[in-house]
Amino acid sequence: MLLQTVRPNIVQSIRAYRVDELQDAAQGAGQHFLYANLTSAQTKQDVMEAIAESFLFPAHFGKNLDALYDCMTDLVHKSGAQPGFVVVLEQLPDNPRFDREAREQLLDVFRDAADFWAERKIPFRCFYSFQ
Repeated sequence: MLLQTVRPNIVQSIRAYRVDELQDAAQGAGQHFLYANLTSAQTKQDVMEAIAESFLFPAHFGKNLDALYDCMTDLVHKSGAQPGFVVVLEQLPDNPRFDREAREQLLDVFRDAADFWAERKIPFRCFYSFQ
């Protein structure tokens, strides 16, 4: 199985994996599959809106990094037992309006979420690619 070759709580480049294979692996493991295609996003606000829409966040989502962390951790944790997560952030912007610092801040939220779920012994794997 594909997920057996990937550490259970990690944020990494999608390089060797295909989205459909990751989706099939998540489904086969009974885990949540969260996918955001960010091809049209150019700014932090665009990225946050696309993630919120793709992940079906509540309407009150604050579209900032703290709110993103809360939605990826506490909100989900409070809804009951979780089987695990496979998250794909495809085509993160790489431009002056969403620069390396902005990308690292975003990925840090997902790293923190991976740590949160690791403490609860729930797998959380996040894969990303750049435009």
